[in-house]
Order: sequence, then C-alpha cells, then structure tokens
Amino acid sequence: MSRTTAPAQVDQQADATLTHGLKQRHLSMIALGGVIGAGLFVGSGAGIAAAGPSIVVAYALSGLLVMLVMRMLGEMSAANPASGSFSVHAERAIGPWAGFTAGWAFWFLLCVAVGLEAIGAAAIMTGWFPGTPEWAWVALFMLVFCGTNLAAVKNFGEFEFWFAALKVGAIVLFLGIGVLAIVGVLPGTEAPGTANLTGDGGFMPNGTEGLIVGLLASVFAYGGLETVTIAAAESEHPVQGVAKAVRTAMWRIALFYIGSMAVIVTLVPWDEKAVAEKGPYVATLDHLGIPAAGEIMNVVVLAALLSAMNANIYGASRMTCSLVARGQGPKALGRIFGGVPRIAVAVSSVFGFLCVLLSYWRPDDVFMWLLNTIGAIILVVWFFIAVSQLVLRRRTEREAPEKLVVKMWLFPGLTLLAMGGMVTVFALMLREEETRLQLLGTGILTLVLAVIGFALQKTRESRAATGAGTAD
Repeated sequence: MSRTTAPAQVDQQADATLTHGLKQRHLSMIALGGVIGAGLFVGSGAGIAAAGPSIVVAYALSGLLVMLVMRMLGEMSAANPASGSFSVHAERAIGPWAGFTAGWAFWFLLCVAVGLEAIGAAAIMTGWFPGTPEWAWVALFMLVFCGTNLAAVKNFGEFEFWFAALKVGAIVLFLGIGVLAIVGVLPGTEAPGTANLTGDGGFMPNGTEGLIVGLLASVFAYGGLETVTIAAAESEHPVQGVAKAVRTAMWRIALFYIGSMAVIVTLVPWDEKAVAEKGPYVATLDHLGIPAAGEIMNVVVLAALLSAMNANIYGASRMTCSLVARGQGPKALGRIFGGVPRIAVAVSSVFGFLCVLLSYWRPDDVFMWLLNTIGAIILVVWFFIAVSQLVLRRRTEREAPEKLVVKMWLFPGLTLLAMGGMVTVFALMLREEETRLQLLGTGILTLVLAVIGFALQKTRESRAATGAGTAD
C-alpha cells in the first residue's frame, strides 16, 4: 500500500463499516439547507450596518470564494468519497500532519459551534417561555440531538431533511414577498426604486472600510457547506451525490445569500436600527407590515440553530471516526456500534455541552478565548482544501483520470486565485482589532495541532523504519 493512497483506502475501510442510510433526497436537502444558517438570518445585520447597500458586493465576493472552495472540495470528494473529507485529502496531498491539523481543528470548531447554537436556541425558548432556565433547554437540545446521532444515520438525515425544508421554504417565501414589494405589486406597498440603494450616504456609505467589515462578516456566514461532503460517504451513491450537490452550489449561494441581501437593502434603509437589533429579515417583514414577522422568523432561526446543532454533532463524530481510522486519534473514539460511531458522537456532544457551561462559568475569559480560537478556523480549512486540490488534481490526472467526475474550473488559475483571496482575507483580518484577536487565537491552535501532528508523523515513520530494519 503506497503512502499516497493509504489514507484514502484506510478511510474507505472505516466508511464501509458505517451505515449507508442517507438517500439522495437527504443529501440534496442537506446541501441545500447547509447554506442557510443562523449566521445569515441574524448575523448579516452587523454586515449591513457596516457596509450599507454594498453588503451585496461583499456577499458576492465572499460567495465567489466559497463557490471555488466547494468546487475544489467537490472534485476531490467525488474522486475519493470519504467521511474524513478534506482531512483525508490533506493527508494524501501534503502529509499526515496536515490531515491531523485540518481534521482536529474542524472537530474543535464544530464542537464549540454546537455550544453556541445551543445557547442561541435556548435564548429563543426562554423568550417564549419566560421563567424557564436556559440550562434546561440547552440540556434538552443536547440530549435530543445526541440521541438522534446515536441512532441510525437515517434519523440524522430525516431531521436535516425537514429542518432544511423549513429553512428553504421560509427564505423562498421571503424572497417572493420581497420581489413583489420591490416591483410594487404587494398590497399596501409602493415600489421603493433605488432610493435606499443610492440615498443616505450612497451605495457605500462607510467607504471601503465599511465594505471590508461587511466582507469579513459575510465570509464566516458561509460556514457549514463542507458537511455535505462528509455526509456523502454514508449515502447510497456517494460520487453522484457529491457531484450533484457541488454543481448546484452556485445558484444556491447566489439565490439565498446575494439575492436576499439585495432584497433587504432595496426595501429597508441600511441604517434603520431594527436591522441590527431585530435582524435584517425581521426588520424587512416588519417594514412591509407582515403580521407577527418577529415570531415567524424566530421559528425559522430556531430551526436553523437546531439544524446546525444536529449537523455539527454528526460532522464532528464522522471526522473523529476518520481520524482514528488513520491512526490520528484514540482508538476508543473510533469504535462503531450498529453502523454508528457512538463513542465519538457522545464525546463530541459532551464537549459541546462543556462549552455551554463555560459560557456560564467563565464568560469573560475562557469562553471568549474559545470564540476567538475558532474565529478563522474555516479559512484555515479552506486553505488546506486549496493546497490539496492543487496537488491531487495533477496526481489524479496522471494515475486515474476517470475519477475526475467533477473538475475545478480553469485549473490551476482559479485555484491560485482562490488561495490569493484567502490570503487577502487573512490580511484584512489583521487590520481590525476584533478579527485580529480571532486570527491570533486560530493561529495558536493551528500551530499547536500542526506541531503535534508533525511529531506523531515522525514517530510513526521512525517506528516503521525500525520495523523494516528489524525485518531485514
């Protein structure tokens, strides 16, 4: 078994013991719903407040970067479907230390995100049920989704299918209402024209500085797309599933993100306080006089948060299983029962719950450190994806060209352009104090993982050489 093919073969052997219970409809809806998160519904308000109408440009630029990343990841995942996804690709392309670093960094990101999403969901529930303790809702959600993921993978698929259906339905309805209001045919409204786009400071009211802040906010709203390539390994037809999901990524990003930002800033003045306080979607529906807009969107945001919790526990457990199968984690975590890595699910859930406890016990230091640490991990993962695709594309063309079911456009030009875009985002993060702290935290975590991964790699190579010498 060669060094270059060993990681993929080992991961595929591990995947063979997982239950292939995800149907194409599950995979399609996971891909569709994966781009619609709480970051879009709520977090985009801060981006609009900073960039004004030019937030549309910010989302278009970051959306272009994400499209290129997904195309690269899709090419590699269609050629070699694996539950370890980009971690396996990084190990094959760069070395075991890279797979270790990318995989465990992503696991850490997902576990902390589970905690954040649980806190957000609990806040909505206590708003509906005053007097109930947040910790009780957090515990309930953690138990439900830990239980869901401990059971057969088809349960995870069903939950995600219906969560995604609700999110997709809500945003399509929002876009439909918004377009009707823009053209002036929605009862009780008049066409706003370009007044909100060009008035009150113009299209870029806070200049390039505001656009940069909006761009940074938009980049991190796209996180979550990677889960579909992890889930594909447990689908009935992994190669076809990944290919279809990646090929439809472009119109999904354009419609859901860029389209909704365009609708919002066309209908509502960018500096209206409600945009930042209530969230841009609630502010827009309130502006149009839609009854109970706030409560309707709270239901959708709750679904987005619970969906993300479900998907992140799933993604964290499968990444752990893949890392262990490749000898890069404690063996106990990789044990599979009934086609499910139940210990990995439980450990990932417990870590997420620990993050929630830290938010109560140490909100000003430990929890803030956790938030800063995960701030730029997704960018680190994307960079590993780009470097891996640059290496593996040439290798696959030489060794197995028939595996290139999905191809990166204009290779290697757009791959290099994407890498340049990521470096630019890193540089822009250094300009802002808040994002500079996030970059520092992520950098320290990445460096620590890389050192550990490299040390493990050298130890294994030394043992292998000693074993070979003894055999000789």
